Amino acid sequence: MKIENRIAAVVTGAASGLGAAVARDLSRQGARVAILDMNDESGLALAETIGGQYANCDVSDATSVETALKTVRAAHGQERICVNCAGVAVAQTTLNKGRPHDPALFAKIIRINLIGTFNVASQSAAGMATIEPLDADGERGVIVNTASIAAFDGQIGHAAYSASKAGVAGMTLPMARDLAREGIRVLSVAPGMFATPMAADLPERRTQSMFANMPFPSRLGEPSEFAALVSHCIENPMLNGETIRIDGGCRMPPK
Repeated sequence: MKIENRIAAVVTGAASGLGAAVARDLSRQGARVAILDMNDESGLALAETIGGQYANCDVSDATSVETALKTVRAAHGQERICVNCAGVAVAQTTLNKGRPHDPALFAKIIRINLIGTFNVASQSAAGMATIEPLDADGERGVIVNTASIAAFDGQIGHAAYSASKAGVAGMTLPMARDLAREGIRVLSVAPGMFATPMAADLPERRTQSMFANMPFPSRLGEPSEFAALVSHCIENPMLNGETIRIDGGCRMPPK
């Protein structure tokens, strides 16, 4: 699917970080971009900068997702591109001084990262299925979700986060198979450590440990590099049902 020609796109978590980079890149290529986030100030500012639309959206709440999609579709029409970047990363070990992991925190991380991704992807797919195909293949839309290398190389304290991202990776193929008859492709991108606000909170000791386990290049990824892979996923019709790592060959150490 070509990103040009004013095609409509929805990007969640796009007020900052990887989502913001994707929103900018899609807009630069000619897409009409809608930003779904809970940070109204940053979301509105970016929407104004790129000439897009913004809607407040709690991805973990299916009703909030439905309302936000209705809002942006009224301005841009039905999206053919859906990129899910909304997520949280909160570390807590399974046992901490003999106390078990807070079940409410575990549930919150799963609800935002996994259920939130599914809420947006499934509702976006329902809309995509109603519009005409773009080409002889019958393609109607593309969904790109954000997993993480933590889905495969989870660190100490990341049981909840890793479980949520493993869920995103795990639903990629069955969702692609579910939506194949509708002409909708589904992919996930699993980033390593990128230069985002989330990474800014990490201690220097931890980042240096990760660089030591990153063959090349031994640095944080640039959000623009993540956005470039998302664009390739959208435009290459033979990519479907796969989770693609983008991590410089990194295998995360235990801690």
